[in-house]
Amino acid sequence: MNINFLDFQKQYASIKDEVNTAVSRVIKSQWFILGEEVAQFEKEFAAYLGVKYVVGVASGSDGLYLSLMALGIGKGDEVITPANSFVATAFAITHVGATPVFVDMDSETYQINIEEVKKKITKRTKAIMPVHLYGAPCNIEALRILAKRENIYLVEDAAQAHGAKFNKKRVGGFGDLGVFSFYPGKNLGAYGDGGAISTNNKELYERLLKIRNYGQTKKYYHDILGVNSRLDEIQAAVLRVKLRYLDKWNESRRKHATQYNKLLTNVKTQKLYDGSESSCHLFVVEHAEREFLQRYLSEQGIHTLIHYPLPIYLQKCYKYLGFKEGDFPNADRSAKKIFSLPMYSELTEKEIEYITKTIKAYPQI
Repeated sequence: MNINFLDFQKQYASIKDEVNTAVSRVIKSQWFILGEEVAQFEKEFAAYLGVKYVVGVASGSDGLYLSLMALGIGKGDEVITPANSFVATAFAITHVGATPVFVDMDSETYQINIEEVKKKITKRTKAIMPVHLYGAPCNIEALRILAKRENIYLVEDAAQAHGAKFNKKRVGGFGDLGVFSFYPGKNLGAYGDGGAISTNNKELYERLLKIRNYGQTKKYYHDILGVNSRLDEIQAAVLRVKLRYLDKWNESRRKHATQYNKLLTNVKTQKLYDGSESSCHLFVVEHAEREFLQRYLSEQGIHTLIHYPLPIYLQKCYKYLGFKEGDFPNADRSAKKIFSLPMYSELTEKEIEYITKTIKAYPQI
């Protein structure tokens, strides 16, 4: 049996006619930038999330960067963020001129450790940027209360958590801003790069509309400094089709996660906070002999990946911050042990049984 980490073909086959019709509609219209498809997707995604506004942008990474721009965060400011995430979260902080202040993770949930967050708040702290890692919500309600008490901004990196919920409320609506990525491998993935920012704040919404489009509301009249970061019409059209299936796909992923957890009784997996519902973007496990187990699985036709092999604070680009290995021990430990098993909605029970049986058959387990 050969099981890919992702399988785009299976998903496309299930929605092929709708996607082709949507793309053809855009091509026939000959309107490719900031047209009706983007406008309608923004409304539909806002309704799905339960927020007032959504702004489509060119990528999730841009969404993080533009969010901090809109909040006026820059040189001399600090933004608290987890040490164990994809580097784009920290890059956004650095690119606006602020300093990323890293926090270790909780060893069971892999999410940002709130008690450590409290210790890192200073007079220079302007925002907390947590990540709903692997599609599982962090303790966002506790962070919302903390941010409000400290009078600092809360920006949710929900790039992996489309449709995830905390206390029955979808993530992306807890903070001042929420950011989503539509990278093809995401639960709600485009056929190229794309992203979106969610908010309930009208002032921030209107500012973001300007920032993403050269700082203008009228062509060639630039009110503020902006960039070119726009979700294009074809991607929006594809996303409108896929959004209708997102809950169904997420439910399939949760069933897969339940089956994985039931069968993998001797391997550590990610724990969820009470009241949270994961989108199950990734299914990660821990093993002390990760390299050997991954090689063994590959030999049996099972493809896996590592998310992520080196904590952000140890990346060469952040050497100037002066951190050393061991400064965030939980992040260090997980980076050496975790890896991700195949996870997508079209995965079958038989395939999960094969994966788990193969793991159990590994000689060292």
